[in-house]
Amino acid sequence: MRFGVVILPELGWASSEQRWRKAEELGFEHAWTYDHLAWRSFRDQAWYAAIPTLTAAAAATSRLRLGTLVASPNFRHPLPFAKDLIALDDISGGRVIAGIGAGGTGFDATALGHPAWSPAERAERFAEFVTLADLLLRQPSLTWKGRYYSVDEARTYPGCTQRPRLPLAIAAHGPKAMRLAAQHGDIWVTLGGVGSGSGEPLGGAEGAAAVAAQMEYLDEACQSIGRGPASLRRLVLTGLTLGAGLTSPEAFRDTVGHYEAVGVTDFVVHWPRPSDPYAGDLAMFERIFADIIEEVR
Repeated sequence: MRFGVVILPELGWASSEQRWRKAEELGFEHAWTYDHLAWRSFRDQAWYAAIPTLTAAAAATSRLRLGTLVASPNFRHPLPFAKDLIALDDISGGRVIAGIGAGGTGFDATALGHPAWSPAERAERFAEFVTLADLLLRQPSLTWKGRYYSVDEARTYPGCTQRPRLPLAIAAHGPKAMRLAAQHGDIWVTLGGVGSGSGEPLGGAEGAAAVAAQMEYLDEACQSIGRGPASLRRLVLTGLTLGAGLTSPEAFRDTVGHYEAVGVTDFVVHWPRPSDPYAGDLAMFERIFADIIEEVR
């Protein structure tokens, strides 16, 4: 099991830097940030851009893998995104993972002045975005025309530090998106679907069962294209619909055990905040990951 942490881009770097350094000290294998123009209750509060934040994090750390969880077509085009990722991969010494999702209907969906896309258009754009980004990260010269995204003699020299390209972590819940993850992904990302119905995240046993049901469809998607399902890592992002078990070392050990039993390879939590979202006890968080992470791993 690999462990990761999401650090929201809510603080200026003078304050945020210590979190990224501490994440590496605690033994996390990867650290992520959200890629939004604005997000939920933070719309009228400080919220910094993902790529510059990850660039600073790359300079402040030496081992942590770093990524977006997740970027989306809502306000990005594959070509400038690929160029940013290639530069970040170079700066970090080959530690970047590109998390990509379809995007939702929040503030990002209309910030550029266009109407919110229908679910069908969002899915189609997602498929084109991932396909083109994959090509741009692999090929230094490309002309490609799609319905929504095109490039004309695009250049992405010198390419990724990681070869043949940096890993893609594809967020997918429906059948079409899972096929996309099977075709292009190195990691599959899930938030677990729906919550408990009470507004509370699912506990370890219930959450792992929900993810296991999703992975049956993921395995089918892999098999349908001749890919071995075991070649695709499975990342669970806790905090929204899935509980992380961060109330005690025992609760965390129990929660992780359920996910490990169903085949989850990567377990991601959020850096605790003093208030919601992701409110938590920082001292307990540090205790769990300082004392137990090696045991669980």
